[in-house]
Amino acid sequence: MDPEFWHDRWQAGQIGFHEGQVNRMLAAHIGALDLDAGARLFLPLCGKAVDIHWLRHEGYRVAGVELSEIAVRELFEEMGVGPAISQVGPLKRYAAEGLDIFVGDVFALTAEMLGTVAAVYDRAALVALPEGLRARYAEHVAKITDTAPQLMITFEYDQTQMDGPPFSLSEASVKEVYGAHYAVSVLSRDDVEGGLKGTCPASEKTLLLTPM
Repeated sequence: MDPEFWHDRWQAGQIGFHEGQVNRMLAAHIGALDLDAGARLFLPLCGKAVDIHWLRHEGYRVAGVELSEIAVRELFEEMGVGPAISQVGPLKRYAAEGLDIFVGDVFALTAEMLGTVAAVYDRAALVALPEGLRARYAEHVAKITDTAPQLMITFEYDQTQMDGPPFSLSEASVKEVYGAHYAVSVLSRDDVEGGLKGTCPASEKTLLLTPM
């Protein structure tokens, strides 16, 4: 996916992918990660997700990476938090207590920059990537997080009826790119009310990726 696609979407305010409330599957299934109080989670391609607000309210620390600086600025503005901004290699870091958001290409983020995380929450990362990038992305995330467990939200639908993103991802597709590092199990599966983007029938799934 051309980075300009996402920059243009944020610049134009075309962010239908942004949920204005905490993701219900996160709230329902975060317990499956069996996290300690104050654990640090990594949210790849995080945008300005309300999930970040919710996780911090629940006592977790959050690290994220996001291509659009517009999204990151708006995240901190909406939280009413003034970030400390610094340059970390090719990335820019916006930081506050219990929160580190890196601005730039996820593939430029290293384990040393990221620091230790207890788990990964992937609501809109893997489903945003075209097929040709997924294996590289999965290998990279497993490497920089030391194969931390993952809670992942995906969609499954007839890809011929609608162009992504979000792209359709079956359980088998997730296993294809993550199977060398994780066991993949389905925690929940629900029909998307009204269809995905009102276009085609779809199911939304919560997956748990457990290191092997």
